Amino acid sequence: MRVLIVDDERLSRRRLRRFLSADSELEIVGDCEDGLQAQELLSRVTADLLFLDIQMPGKDGFGLLDAIGPERAACTIFVTAYDQFALRAFEVHAFDYLLKPYEERRLREAVDRVKLHLAYRRHNIALDRPQPTITFQDSSNRGRDRLAVRTRDKMILIRSDQIDWVEAADNYVYLHCGNETHTLRETMNALQKTLDPEKFLRIHRSAIVNLDRVKSLQPWFRGDYRVIMSSGAELTLSRSYRQGLRERILNM
Repeated sequence: MRVLIVDDERLSRRRLRRFLSADSELEIVGDCEDGLQAQELLSRVTADLLFLDIQMPGKDGFGLLDAIGPERAACTIFVTAYDQFALRAFEVHAFDYLLKPYEERRLREAVDRVKLHLAYRRHNIALDRPQPTITFQDSSNRGRDRLAVRTRDKMILIRSDQIDWVEAADNYVYLHCGNETHTLRETMNALQKTLDPEKFLRIHRSAIVNLDRVKSLQPWFRGDYRVIMSSGAELTLSRSYRQGLRERILNM
């Protein structure tokens, strides 16, 4: 991952460079002391991640993003001593907003999120390429067959057929795979759109199940059902999602 540092404070640039240089997955393509210098450098090199101060002489951070345009804008992490620009940073789709002085743990979390985001993007692009299949069914209708999950020190790929069920947790989901549970930074609604609808079914606002892992259904209160998974997990099929299951495995 190619990184560019833009900050008018020399000590701030040195601190960032020292931390980032310790990560073998990162390549620092340069550090600049203002937006004009960074704009000139970005005309010659590309960057995947931009650490960007806001208030700088010549051209500030927002001015740089306006100048290079969205097609050349990298994932941006603002690093600034001022909190009043957070809303504007959100409006230009900044990846994160670090307030000086920040802890290295916070910086590491921000970098890991960018790595995960870029891994998803590369992985999804690869899946979009035509792949030979035994049948000639359009592969675009099958959904994602692998999910990239970041662990403490590596990235692992989870096959969709390994997933028993998915649990929502705000802007994250938990992938329950046998005795293991993996955390994925993605909303339930977004993930549902990418899973194979022939294999996965939403049964509750906070649960998606792999139909091959459903063991039994038990009537519950107020028209709900208990969904017993082969792993032993007990989930709720709410009435608002019952119609979808009715057409698949319920005869009622």
